[in-house]
Amino acid sequence: MTDWSPYTQRARDWFEALRDDICAQFEAIEREAGSDAAFEYTPWQREEEGNEDPGGGTRGVMKGKVFEKVGVNVSTVHGTFAPEFAKTMNGVDPDDPSFTATGISLVAHMANPHVPAVHMNTRFLTTGKAWFGGGADLNPPLPYEEDTAEFHAAFRAACSKHNPTYYDRFSKWADEYFFIPHRGVHRGVGGIFYDHLECADEAAWERNFALTQDVGRAFLEVFPKLVRRRMDQTWTDDDKRTQLEWRGRYAEFNLVYDRGTLFGLKTGGNIDAILMSLPPEAVWS
Repeated sequence: MTDWSPYTQRARDWFEALRDDICAQFEAIEREAGSDAAFEYTPWQREEEGNEDPGGGTRGVMKGKVFEKVGVNVSTVHGTFAPEFAKTMNGVDPDDPSFTATGISLVAHMANPHVPAVHMNTRFLTTGKAWFGGGADLNPPLPYEEDTAEFHAAFRAACSKHNPTYYDRFSKWADEYFFIPHRGVHRGVGGIFYDHLECADEAAWERNFALTQDVGRAFLEVFPKLVRRRMDQTWTDDDKRTQLEWRGRYAEFNLVYDRGTLFGLKTGGNIDAILMSLPPEAVWS
């Protein structure tokens, strides 16, 4: 089996650099709004009995004038899956349920209901196999067709650089994944989602890593534009109520269906980092 350690490190370096670029952009938006809000970073270490190098990560959170709550997490962890959870994971050898995982996860909840909330995550995992996964989806309480079209166009362009079928496949996958069955509604206006983009060899890894990098760059290019477009719009009490009700739906999805939440909880991740995706305030009517 290929030793994926150097590739895990390269992916980690990229995710951390992307985190720094995103946080700098978001802090710049806060300054434009007259706020001095900045990210606060909290390192954490994973614990696993008998594991001398279980890894960990850094949770970054900012609460400001524009970003009511935004979390940007990076983590790199190593360990062994519990037997029952191992059965649900791609490529796990029952005789060797070890894994590594590195990734970035971001969720932004905005103060202004006209500014869309957003989620973005990309990751690289190894078990008996190695693969990338990730995506991004836009979650506006008050959707604007212009914003939705621009968000999708950015990821269509990123995907098309690598494979003409990727955007249609990944967009459809996002529509299927970011759906709340018990409500019968999508949690937002979609985006892209992909998983198990497998790396059979180093050449495949390079191709999939290049795609994953372009997904991160597309997010960094398009989302700050949408924030700046809407952040000064006025809103009504009804607009805020709509936002808070929508946030309740978002919380339901993340607690009941989200794979990342389950993975973090099942592998001994930091609870505050795992649940940073939850909104600061929500209502259920």
